[in-house]
Amino acid sequence: MAPMSGTLREALDAAKNHVESDNPELALEVLRTTAWEASESNSQKALVLAAAADTQIYMGESNLKRKKHLWQKAYKNYQKAVKLDSSNKDVRKDMNRLASMMDEQAISLGKGMSFFDDGSPTPMGIFAIFASIMVFLVAFKYMGEALEQPAESVEVIMEVSYVHPDDPDTRVTGEIVIELYPEDAPKHVESFLWHVDNYRYDYTIFHRVIDNFMIQGGDVENLNGMGGYSGKWFGYCNGQTLNATNSPYTETNCDLRDWSIPGEHTNGLKHVPGALAAAHAGLNTDGSQFYIVPSDSTPSHLDWEPDKDCNSQSCHTVFGMVVDGLSIVDQISEVDRGSNDKPIDDVRLVKISRN
Repeated sequence: MAPMSGTLREALDAAKNHVESDNPELALEVLRTTAWEASESNSQKALVLAAAADTQIYMGESNLKRKKHLWQKAYKNYQKAVKLDSSNKDVRKDMNRLASMMDEQAISLGKGMSFFDDGSPTPMGIFAIFASIMVFLVAFKYMGEALEQPAESVEVIMEVSYVHPDDPDTRVTGEIVIELYPEDAPKHVESFLWHVDNYRYDYTIFHRVIDNFMIQGGDVENLNGMGGYSGKWFGYCNGQTLNATNSPYTETNCDLRDWSIPGEHTNGLKHVPGALAAAHAGLNTDGSQFYIVPSDSTPSHLDWEPDKDCNSQSCHTVFGMVVDGLSIVDQISEVDRGSNDKPIDDVRLVKISRN
């Protein structure tokens, strides 16, 4: 292995310290940027990937909801590391150890397994073929259990453009990766993804930014915070299910601009740093607008509590979490702004796409 530069050594040590200080997200940020850029050989890149995998394993052990997703990512990083440096026995050993841990907890290894090599089945491929036959034979027996499995999480990537708060002459771009929680807030995630898949969020702006609080965008209608509707009909018309004559609102007698999502704020998800939540103008009026909480904010007053009256106090639905790029959210929260907390220079949401 080529001698390791001081920059790489310091970055690896810093990442380790961040994990020990229970700040794994910052550890991953250091590994993805400083450590990776300082790597001068494939073997050094393999060490960085292995360190990222170690961090993701740690994150999965402390976050049961995301364990499967994080451990699958960790396994994929180990695979990449082994491919870059096949002679590193320690990395291979760690990868096999993780595979055993995942097997014990019935977590699949993801899509990274190689079943064929030059057209011939590998040992894993032979096992997969045999397992497929067995699964087919017992499919009806376990069909009910399979249908009861929780919904998979979904990731989206926000590409943003903004004027750097420390350099007003420089416009920068960045990506924010967000994991959505369809099991906890199915209607909000479904509506959000409808707008994503139909490119409604592309070329919109973050129209309201408040430092130490949140950054808000998603007005697909007016771009100023005065519009934005649900991507699907969920039975609510501007927060109401009945019209003035107590007749039910329907998809046809409610103006599209008034379609709204009923609150799913009782799902237990809180406004922690990195949370993605739905903006609204009252109970059950959630639409396309959303906001993201930066790392220096914990607006718990927006959380639902069992004894809280959401008709008189604001209860907002959290339906996702930033898993990469929280530092970009922090920078956006600090841009210069004018009246109504609108950034002086547009913070542009260039596009959102599925990861």
